[in-house]
Amino acid sequence: MSGKGPGFFSDIGKSGRDILTKDYNSDQRFTISSSANSGLDLKSTLVKSRGLSSGDVTAEFKYKNKVVNFKVDTDSNVLTTFTVSDVVPSAKTIASIRLPDYNSGKFEVQYLHDHVAFTLGVGLTRSPAIDFSGTMGTPSIAFGAETSYSTSLAKFTKYNAGLCFKMPSSSASVILYTFHFCRGDKGDSMKVSYLHQLERLNGGAVVGEISRRFSTNENTLTVGCSYVVDSQTVLKAKLNNHGNLAALLQHELTRKSFLTISGAFETKDLDKNPKFGFSLLLKP
Repeated sequence: MSGKGPGFFSDIGKSGRDILTKDYNSDQRFTISSSANSGLDLKSTLVKSRGLSSGDVTAEFKYKNKVVNFKVDTDSNVLTTFTVSDVVPSAKTIASIRLPDYNSGKFEVQYLHDHVAFTLGVGLTRSPAIDFSGTMGTPSIAFGAETSYSTSLAKFTKYNAGLCFKMPSSSASVILYTFHFCRGDKGDSMKVSYLHQLERLNGGAVVGEISRRFSTNENTLTVGCSYVVDSQTVLKAKLNNHGNLAALLQHELTRKSFLTISGAFETKDLDKNPKFGFSLLLKP
């Protein structure tokens, strides 16, 4: 979670999720990024997935407490984001729109203080969706909730709740997800995770996560670990009770330039072809 205050709702369980999900991929990705002293950052990404290629170019300009971000992809979508920090102390405002979808505009306010944090997002349409999340507590213990309200349906379409404990070498979190879809279906699930850092992993950690879907009585247990080989190399692996095994190696070639190789296997069905992913991020 964030070092200041309880952090946002999205920070609950983030450390464990990063070990189990971050940087795992089954496509080929090449990214080159550059920065200038003027505050302009440029990034270009090319992705090949399932035989199809796509790409995007991002330009970000920073000036004092303002950030303007433009992203153009090969599908002719243009995402524009304007961020202003410290409009009032500890607050940030974000306005974004993805063209040519004029109904994608959104305005968001984020507030992070010593004992409370919240986000409020409103769609810039005639009948907007309103998203809200809030947490209370400290960097050591926090609880919060998030919800989404559809003004066109006049009902809540999502509400989740979470709790997180953080200790010097470990952390635990519980998140309850409850969704109400437009067609009236309801799905409830709960996710419990525990992370423990180990000196024998050179600063790495082990994590266990149990996810239960109440509507189907289905449980998924996932265990994972990260191992710091040296100051430039990290290994990660995960396995769940359905036999899905994945691993990755990430190596820092030069400062802020990374090579990541990952693979995934079905241990209960070895006839299936394994999936391999490759990512190269270069920052001259």
